Amino acid sequence: MNDVLVKDYETNLPQFEGLRDAAVAHTSRLLEQAGLNIHHVTGRVKKPMSLEDKLRRKPGRYRSLSDVTDLVAVRVITYFESDVGAVSRLIEANHRVDWENSIDKSKMHDPDRFGYMGVHYVVQVTPDTPELAAFAGLGFEVQIRSILQHAWAEIEHDLGYKNREAIPREVQRRFYRLAGLLEMADEEFMALHRLSRDYAATLPERVQEAPDSVFIDAQSMKHLLTIAPVRELDDGVAAALSVRLLTGWPDPERPQRLASLLHYVGVHSVGALQKELRRHRDEILVFAAHLMPMLREAWTPAGGARPGTSVVHYGLLRACANPSLDPHEIVSMLDMRGVLGSDQLVQAVRGAYADAQRSLPDSARSGA
Repeated sequence: MNDVLVKDYETNLPQFEGLRDAAVAHTSRLLEQAGLNIHHVTGRVKKPMSLEDKLRRKPGRYRSLSDVTDLVAVRVITYFESDVGAVSRLIEANHRVDWENSIDKSKMHDPDRFGYMGVHYVVQVTPDTPELAAFAGLGFEVQIRSILQHAWAEIEHDLGYKNREAIPREVQRRFYRLAGLLEMADEEFMALHRLSRDYAATLPERVQEAPDSVFIDAQSMKHLLTIAPVRELDDGVAAALSVRLLTGWPDPERPQRLASLLHYVGVHSVGALQKELRRHRDEILVFAAHLMPMLREAWTPAGGARPGTSVVHYGLLRACANPSLDPHEIVSMLDMRGVLGSDQLVQAVRGAYADAQRSLPDSARSGA
C-alpha cells in the first residue's frame, strides 16, 4: 500500500509543485492587500523519501494521498508574535479550513512547555479562489510563526528533539529557560514596535509644538523632509537649478543617512536644525547653485534633486567652515560616491564653497 501511495505521489508531483507556487503567490497577495509587514513567505513540497518515511512510521493511517495533509506547505514568518494572530484571521477568512487537522500548537503546552511553535492550518482548495481554482479538491498546510518561534523550531529540529520525552533531564531545564526567554523577547519586540509606531504618530504634533525636545533620528528626519524649512529649501534648490524635486525617490536609508550627517556636524534636535536652516538659507541656496552644476554627472541620472538636498548642502557648508570636520566623512556617510571618487567630490565641494563665499555679502557667510 505504501509503495502505491509513494508512486502515485511521484506521478502527480508536478501538480503538487504547481499548487505550492500558486499557494505562495496567493498567500503573498493576501498579506500585501492586508498591509501586513511579513518577514517572508515560502513554500515546500514533501520529498517522496519523506513521504515514504512518514507512511512507514504510521502504518495504516493513510489510505490515500488526500489523507496526508502536509504534502504541500506554505510557511509565513512574521516579525512579531502579535502578527501571527493577524495572519491566522486572514487565512481563516479566505480559505475553507480543515479544523480537525488544524492546530494552534502554542496553546497545547503547559506553562513550562517544551516547544515554541506557532499555528498550523490545513486548508482545502475550492473553485471559489481564482488563483487556486485549478487545484480544487487538493489541500495544503499553512504554518504561521514569528521569527523567534521559527528560530526555536529550526534549532529544536537541528538538535533532533521531537518531544519532551526525548530530552535528557539535565537538558530540559535549559530548554524551559530558553523558551521563557524567547517568549519575553517576542513580547519586548512587540512593545518596541508599538512604541516606535506611537512615536511616529505623535511626531507632527511634537515637532510643531516643541521642536527643541524632538531628537534628530530616522523617523523625525523622514517627517522633516515633508515640511518647512527642509521642504521649502529643497524646493528652492531645485528651482535654482531648474529641475524637479524627486519627492517620490525610493531611498529608505536616506533619512537615517541625513540624521547621521546632522549628528556629525553637531545638530541633534529638530529645533536646532530649523534654526540653522533658516539662518543659513541664502548661503545654502548659493552654495547649492555653485556645487550642483559641478557634479552633474553624479546627480542628473536621477532626473532631479533628491529630498534633503538642503540638509546635505548645510552639512557640507559646516564641514568646509569648521576645520575639525571632514567633508570626506560626509561623502562616505551619505554614500555620495558614484561616477566621481571621494577626492574629486571633496575638491568640487571645497571649490564651490570658496566661490559661494566670495559671492555672498559678509553678513551671510559661514561663521559670520
